[in-house]
Amino acid sequence: MIDTDSKLLITGGSSGMGLALARLSLDLGAQVVLVGRDEAKLARAGTMLGGRGRLELLTADITCEDAVAKLFETVGDLDHIVCTAADIRGAYELLPTLDLQAARQAMESKVFGPMLLAKHGAPRLRPSGSITLTSGIAAYRPMPRGTVVAAINAALEGLVRALAVELAPIRVNAVSPGWVDTPIWEFVAGDRKDAMLAGMAERLPVGRVGRPEDIAQAIAFLVGNGFTTGTVLHVEGGHRLI
Repeated sequence: MIDTDSKLLITGGSSGMGLALARLSLDLGAQVVLVGRDEAKLARAGTMLGGRGRLELLTADITCEDAVAKLFETVGDLDHIVCTAADIRGAYELLPTLDLQAARQAMESKVFGPMLLAKHGAPRLRPSGSITLTSGIAAYRPMPRGTVVAAINAALEGLVRALAVELAPIRVNAVSPGWVDTPIWEFVAGDRKDAMLAGMAERLPVGRVGRPEDIAQAIAFLVGNGFTTGTVLHVEGGHRLI
């Protein structure tokens, strides 16, 4: 698990899995730097977390290299970096209606953004530190409209393995969630969200879809386990089995 008094930077922490990880980390006694693009959403997250003294809120766009470099100048030394950020809302389209710019934006947020975090953040990490990224079930069980997201997640997992070698002894891993009840489903499924999640819950061996806390616990394991690197941890309720 996450060590008491360790310092984590969490991007994409304004909601969903990142917010759940921030709450867990604070409960475990860690210092958390929560990073997001939307200042208002970030402020709401800070309020939800209780405005604790070990929480710092910073606004930054991780797809902009200058912003990422400035972010780490501000933050200073760290123990761990976690990225749950992903702007993939416009990428869920069938090929005939796919907007290439939306696909590029999704790629920038989920592959190039984490690459920039590693580039500028690794020099700030202690040798025992770690970087944890977020893949997803789409790389293994793609659906119609999911071509771009499947390709992005597969690319990110390759990035994890390469970074684990290049940045050693810093550990680099990814968590790969299945279907998790987070705000992204409002954009993916709209008013069909509840029905889609319920349908998947009936199919999964565990009998339910994921919760943000499930993924937060998995990330906490990757952060705290000093003998795990270059690994993708699947937390998907048995989705790959069905």
